[in-house]
Amino acid sequence: MSNLKGKRKEYLSVKDLQKVLDSCKLHLSQVDEVWPNIYIGNLAVAQNKTALQKLDDSTHFDLDVYFQPAADFIHKALKSPDGKVLVHCIMGMSRSSTLVLAYLMIYHHLPLKQALQKLIQKRAIYPNRNFLALLLDLDLQLMRKKKKTCQIL
Repeated sequence: MSNLKGKRKEYLSVKDLQKVLDSCKLHLSQVDEVWPNIYIGNLAVAQNKTALQKLDDSTHFDLDVYFQPAADFIHKALKSPDGKVLVHCIMGMSRSSTLVLAYLMIYHHLPLKQALQKLIQKRAIYPNRNFLALLLDLDLQLMRKKKKTCQIL
């Protein structure tokens, strides 16, 4: 029995992730560089206010369908000469940070908790519970994919 406990993997919960987010000591500002050449900002720094206001942050919004396309867009933009990206939403706390976290997980292979810890060193973020749950699902998918790849090798 104790042998099983040692082998059992500890999985994060939304509550665990919220504790990491609560440890952030930064104050929210209009825009911050959270990763080299990646910025998270709020509505005030974005150009298209009307379109953004239609995307009010919902606890039921399926943002995960945008994880891969947004990550691909960010990655492609950063590969161009002098490439920089501003990821923004109404408050610059939840939706935009969730997409940047997904990018870091997909392209930089950071586990979710580590990606959160990196971002909160640069910006006060707070993805809503739904987005944290979607990121946890992504984290598990990426871990499973990594395990399968390692087993094949």
